Amino acid sequence: MEPILLYGFPLGSSMGLVAALEWLGRPYKLSRVDMLGEMREPSYRRINPRVETPVLITDGGEVLTETMAIAAWLEARDAERRISFDPLSREADRMHQLMAFINTGFTGAFGPLWAAMEMQPPNPAMQSALREWGGEGVIERHERLEEMIGDTRFLVADHPTLADGILIGVARWLNFHQVADRSRWPKLAALRGRIEADPAVIYATALENGEIGAGSGACKGHLELTEVIDRFGSK
Repeated sequence: MEPILLYGFPLGSSMGLVAALEWLGRPYKLSRVDMLGEMREPSYRRINPRVETPVLITDGGEVLTETMAIAAWLEARDAERRISFDPLSREADRMHQLMAFINTGFTGAFGPLWAAMEMQPPNPAMQSALREWGGEGVIERHERLEEMIGDTRFLVADHPTLADGILIGVARWLNFHQVADRSRWPKLAALRGRIEADPAVIYATALENGEIGAGSGACKGHLELTEVIDRFGSK
């Protein structure tokens, strides 16, 4: 069977993994998850008890969670090195370093902003403090990533890799939370522009928005979340 990626909307970090599957070019299927609705239903815990996306159902029918674990699974199957590198190469080391930074400190910096937005019942004083704290953290992490960007067209090479997929799903949160203008970090802004213009990212973003576009042909269709839970969720 084809692997199945459960990706979240709106603005899920998992959008970048859909793009990575397109770059990889191997057959896969998708399942679209409403993170503000059906992900919070008790049945979703059967597929991921931590109530998060992404989730990958492997070609062996196993449930794999956590972005870095899914990225490692894809990397191990990238025989043609379309989205990764020889594991003993300098490029692989740099890709892993960037992926780890983006998936930890860079992504985590947005946590207070999401907490403030989703707080129920509202607590204006706490929400204001969270937004201030979160904004400062996001700016600091952007400064560090700006320093890490080199001279290649994409994060590690002159073509997009797993690192670019992991970045692009999260980087757009800067705009959503209105922390700062992206032009404040010119190297990162230029990089984002190149990634966002890539056909695989355009396709993945359209799917996230509920539009069925023309991808590479690697995607073999969508499954309803209820079907995925029934087939692969724990009892």
